[in-house]
Amino acid sequence: MALGFFDQFLSPTHLGIPLILIAMVFPWILYPSPSNRWLNNRLVTLQGQFFNRFTQQLLLPLNQGGHKWALILMSLMVFLLSMNMLGLLPYTFTATTQLSLNMGFAVPFWLATVIIGMRNQPTAALGHLLPEGTPVLLIPVLIIIETISFFIRPIALGVRLTANLTAGHLLIQLIAT
Repeated sequence: MALGFFDQFLSPTHLGIPLILIAMVFPWILYPSPSNRWLNNRLVTLQGQFFNRFTQQLLLPLNQGGHKWALILMSLMVFLLSMNMLGLLPYTFTATTQLSLNMGFAVPFWLATVIIGMRNQPTAALGHLLPEGTPVLLIPVLIIIETISFFIRPIALGVRLTANLTAGHLLIQLIAT
């Protein structure tokens, strides 16, 4: 059966089960589970040390107010890292090459930053819609253009990320044939 170059972008299934579901559930197995023991085994200790060091490196450039986001940022980083590492195995599927997953992460995080920015610093957040020194006649048009570009940003970034990830796979497939 001859496959086209762009068939790799289809969402693969095995026995009718979409592989993106399996790829998204697998990394949760790697998270340490809480226990009531005083002493843990080597694997849990190693996971704990890894998470502590990784969290320290992740939060190093942030101030104290940003440390409350440690859990969600750490979960996102470990989830994406484990999904991409899973894609290195032969005959597996990298779920981060799918636009649905990238948009599923891009839109909520973008919306959260917009809402938090509007709540904490409304004048600075709205100040990005109008550059300093703009002529009076251009103000209404420029605000409309900047608002449209502001709402298109997560879509454009999600599509660019997907295109960059899949371009490498397409290039390897082209070279291999």
